[in-house]
Amino acid sequence: MSASVLIVSHTGRPEAVHAAQEAAHALEAVGLTPVTEAMLGDVRDLSMVIVLGGDGTILRAAELTHGSGVPLLGVNLGHIGFLAESEREDIDEAVRRIADGKFDVEERQTIDVRVMRPDGVTQVGWALNEATVEKCDRARMVEVVIEVDGRPLSTFGCDGVVMATSTGSTAHAFSAGGPVVWPDVDAMLLVPVSAHALFARPLVVGPSSVLAVEILVRSTSSGVLTCDGRRKLDLPAGTRVEVRRSPVPVRLARLTHAPFTDRLVSRFALPVTGWRGRAPNGTRIEVAPDKGAPRPPGPGDA
Repeated sequence: MSASVLIVSHTGRPEAVHAAQEAAHALEAVGLTPVTEAMLGDVRDLSMVIVLGGDGTILRAAELTHGSGVPLLGVNLGHIGFLAESEREDIDEAVRRIADGKFDVEERQTIDVRVMRPDGVTQVGWALNEATVEKCDRARMVEVVIEVDGRPLSTFGCDGVVMATSTGSTAHAFSAGGPVVWPDVDAMLLVPVSAHALFARPLVVGPSSVLAVEILVRSTSSGVLTCDGRRKLDLPAGTRVEVRRSPVPVRLARLTHAPFTDRLVSRFALPVTGWRGRAPNGTRIEVAPDKGAPRPPGPGDA
């Protein structure tokens, strides 16, 4: 029996439908069995998941397979695609690499989320990128107290608070003014959003820390918790949200060993023209004009 590979694609784009058909044909051509979401049984029977879309589609695939340990290979059809490993035109090559076992697996930290409501009910969740506490009422801020390792740090009104992983540092936390954290850094971030406070700086804490946000009882606005932009939960005043490092990672398949710096440059189209550096073998590397990533050394490089 051939190994099964789940294909998860963006549901609202014709290009994604065509890419899914191409991926299915490529899988069959190398002796692998393509599986659609409609056919999905036990995710632990899968050998791989090919995700066709942007980071949002990869987050959906991570939700489908959470806890299974099945690696995800992202093929970028979106705008930025930080979590994706391959591009649309490289589907056939990516499938061949999967069939030949020529890929590595990178584990990305996730977070566990615990919600304690004032009525005594406790609910749990998880996230790969971030858990965000946001205001419900557009006309009002939500009043919160933030806490690190069981000690209160500050109280303020705000539009929200983002608690993110290193992977999520380039997502919502980045938009809120948080730092970019390299994905191999085992850390968590807390980033206030539009806080009305003198001290409301982004925080970076270690992997053993526990972050917490409480919606103050006196708050005139309730909140909402969003995990990875996909799973939502209403938060009445008096609710406490705790975030800690999860022991269950998300596993991403990697086809190359490109540095995260190059990924930042290419995804954000950062201006690095004129940079002159050295490759490990001492040859000179230059960034070609109007390009956002270093070109490999050529025969004429000294």
